[in-house]
Amino acid sequence: MGSPGLARLHGLFAVYKPPGLKWLHLRDTIEMQLLKGLNACKPPTPKQRVRFLLGPMEGSEEKELTLTATSVPTLTNHPLVRGPAFTSLKIGVGHRLDVQASGVLVLAVGHGCRLLTDLYDTHLTKAYTVRGLLGKATDNFQEDGRLVEKTTYDHVTREKLERILSVIQGSHQKALVMYSNLDLQSQEAYEMAVRGLIRPMSKSPMLISGVRCLRFEPPEFLLEVQCVHETQQQLRKLVHEIGLELKTTAVCSRVRRTRDGLFTLDDALLRTQWDLQNIQEAIQAAAPRVVAELEKNLRPHSGTQQLPGPAGPQGSGHPDSALGLGCWRAGRAAGGAVGGLR
Repeated sequence: MGSPGLARLHGLFAVYKPPGLKWLHLRDTIEMQLLKGLNACKPPTPKQRVRFLLGPMEGSEEKELTLTATSVPTLTNHPLVRGPAFTSLKIGVGHRLDVQASGVLVLAVGHGCRLLTDLYDTHLTKAYTVRGLLGKATDNFQEDGRLVEKTTYDHVTREKLERILSVIQGSHQKALVMYSNLDLQSQEAYEMAVRGLIRPMSKSPMLISGVRCLRFEPPEFLLEVQCVHETQQQLRKLVHEIGLELKTTAVCSRVRRTRDGLFTLDDALLRTQWDLQNIQEAIQAAAPRVVAELEKNLRPHSGTQQLPGPAGPQGSGHPDSALGLGCWRAGRAAGGAVGGLR
């Protein structure tokens, strides 16, 4: 399997997963296209071997037969004899997207699967655009779910929505610090906080590092969410709970991942580009960035200390539910400084 085409396939690349397509079907499609491209490459020149072939003796009038040493190609490796040279490839899938979600999906080929594991251990944040629809609630938080309730939303304003979003971000920022296991008195912790690089160093519940409203045109609104350790269903539930805090209801009509670590929408290959040449070029283009990111994030931090980890999702320091509004609700009940949205 010393194919030069295969040698250029070891690494990471990103594709754009359309909604309605299962990630496993996408992976199988990529593998089929790569195998098709590899097997279509020109096979190497067959080896020659010496055979003694029976033939007429030169200059003999009686047509006597003799054995003559002749170089002939070896056909044991010919595609028509042994079949396709490549029948399977090792392809890994990064942070997965469910059927309804779309956006950037990172894949690995061959030795790149080890890089994919290393990249997973860096706990890089991901970015999503989440579209919500005010005025109704469903059983699965999605627009196509079974309708449970319809409500009015005339009282909802962009100011009230952004106030909710600021509370969400503030409470999750506290949880990010707790799960980061950083010595908050160190200089490195201060520099990481300034650059916005604080993130959990191990598994944790979903944590939101940033959330903002991109568009507000009732009943629709569009959010940008930067988070880690999330699922797409948790993001849909986030929209639902935002609706409840706004004294109405809301469902999620779209979840699209725009960035997965260092891979963005600009790096993602469209469905028409899922072929050998485009994937090879994408892997070669991403390789230096992947190495640089791993070197930057997997180095031991001098300011890091192993602190006792939280008890889990139900720990006292974890944000309440998907929103992290527990402390805010308590403040409202006690007549705290944050006014209610009415």
